[in-house]
Amino acid sequence: MMIRSEKPSDIEVITEITIAAFRDCPYGNHTEQHIIHALRVAGALTVSLVAEEEGRIVGHVAFSPVKIAGSDCGWYGLGPVSVRPDRQKQGIGSALIREGLDVLKADGAKGCLLVGDPAYYTRFGFRNLPELILEGVPAENFMALPFDQDVPRGSVAFHEGFAAAG
Repeated sequence: MMIRSEKPSDIEVITEITIAAFRDCPYGNHTEQHIIHALRVAGALTVSLVAEEEGRIVGHVAFSPVKIAGSDCGWYGLGPVSVRPDRQKQGIGSALIREGLDVLKADGAKGCLLVGDPAYYTRFGFRNLPELILEGVPAENFMALPFDQDVPRGSVAFHEGFAAAG
């Protein structure tokens, strides 16, 4: 498996994989493909990686800037992460996440945030940090991974692309 940055020719397949990956998801609004599109159009898709096997894309991960206490401070949001349904639970999503976090660190990011399942994301070092708040989300599902000791305080706002509905 090779992980690389997305190319314009990948966009349609990324959309298809994202729709398929979240089709049977019991939570969310099934708008993940619209979120990725909105981030891309806004120029806010900071890191967009695909996993490719034998010339076929099997997964995708997106990272975009977040604001903390109303300002840009070098932190990013992880998500959505999508893996083709027939390839899930085989380490593809984990590999994409790890590579994306490495890219962010190499680019000087200060940390990463996400909303997700603690049973899955704690393996990457994500944890709840009480000094960071995302209104309307249970604390246990809002997690952070600081890349250094400097953790900002305040309310977090994901990019407005996360409000995309279609």
